[in-house]
Amino acid sequence: MKNESNRPTGVLDPEGKDALHTFLMADDTIRGSVVNGTRMIRRMQRKHQLGILETLILGHAYLGACLMSAGLKGKDRLQLQVDCSGPVKGLVVEANADGEVRGFLKNVPIPVDNPLEDFNMAPFIGAGFLSVTRTLEDAKQPFSGRVMLAHGRLAKDLAHYYLTSEQIPTSFSLSVNFDSRGAVDAAGGLFLQVMPGADDGVVGRIEDRVTDLPSIGIAFSKGIAPTHFVGEHLGEYAPRFIDCREVGFVCHCSRDQIRSVLTMLPMDELQDIQAKGPFPLEIRCHHCNTRYRFEQEHIDRIVAARFAEN
Repeated sequence: MKNESNRPTGVLDPEGKDALHTFLMADDTIRGSVVNGTRMIRRMQRKHQLGILETLILGHAYLGACLMSAGLKGKDRLQLQVDCSGPVKGLVVEANADGEVRGFLKNVPIPVDNPLEDFNMAPFIGAGFLSVTRTLEDAKQPFSGRVMLAHGRLAKDLAHYYLTSEQIPTSFSLSVNFDSRGAVDAAGGLFLQVMPGADDGVVGRIEDRVTDLPSIGIAFSKGIAPTHFVGEHLGEYAPRFIDCREVGFVCHCSRDQIRSVLTMLPMDELQDIQAKGPFPLEIRCHHCNTRYRFEQEHIDRIVAARFAEN
């Protein structure tokens, strides 16, 4: 855990690293997290080769999963999944207690019939389901919850998930800001959740305040630090920062992992690949879009090894 009191509060960290800050406020009856995810979303856009619409939708999911991971410890991890009828088709994003986030859209590029007039994502998502699965280190099995999409906007649908599935009033603010060239200028998010014993009047005032918050992405693009943003807009509730961890887009895929997947294919599929190719055989990791190439000699060795096992 890093000591939050040693960090400057008015400007971004000099190294420019992305960070997730956790805090309590309103006499410790509201818990929250705030993240500057600019570098993470930039890397996501570059690795997956995404346009503005795809970056916006997947970027919100990265930020949402990152905020939700604030309470994870040890080897805990969570998965956020959307399955929908719209052109997006769905997405999968994973985050863990080490601040590592990865994930993908199911349909890239997203087909767009007409020029975008705004950033309303609901038409591209349509009807469907939002699922959250937590895999905790000390639990015997994962915990999973699922709700129908109610808004077509991930921030509101995540809040709807917590209220419906876990009966916890929660608020999300997710923001990706772009420059004139369509590149990510800044990205960030804010998460607030009511804890037992919270005063209804205080909760109502905070809800109103969150509704009127300026864009957190624009604020970060101006050099405002996450802790300063919280202090400026929620300072009257005495936020107390208790943790900070670096976050980023990280995928631990490897050539050996992809080769292991190939070795588990049915023998007839392997022999079909061996006979027809095409070579080099290219396989991409869904989560990070990294390409792994295998020549025919590699497939020959896999097939030979499978025969030897039998």
